[in-house]
Amino acid sequence: QVQVVESGGGLVQAGGSLRLSCTASGLEFANYVMGWFRLAPGKERERVSCINWSGRTTYYADSVKGRFTISRDNAKNTLYLQMNSLKPEDTAMYYCAAGTVYECDSGSFGYWGQGTQVTVSS
Repeated sequence: QVQVVESGGGLVQAGGSLRLSCTASGLEFANYVMGWFRLAPGKERERVSCINWSGRTTYYADSVKGRFTISRDNAKNTLYLQMNSLKPEDTAMYYCAAGTVYECDSGSFGYWGQGTQVTVSS
């Protein structure tokens, strides 16, 4: 049974930092593309960042480019999202997802976590 579990969310002031983690079990982690998506109230789900199997290829949404960094540790079956210079508009539920095709589109990901809430106060 595949399980995807996010952690690391919380409340932070604007300009602060958070590091999200995501562990995936029940699958060969190194064979999966991983991604972070977010959903804010009243908005559509937004792709934030994706990373390929080796970690050498990454994608960032324009809204987070230069502030967020995605990385993975295949030995630990763990995905990370380092978020710096956070803004109130980054407030959302952040979801980790696993897929087999390197397309940073939510439809390409078959396994999803339950999400971790990030709230940025102004």
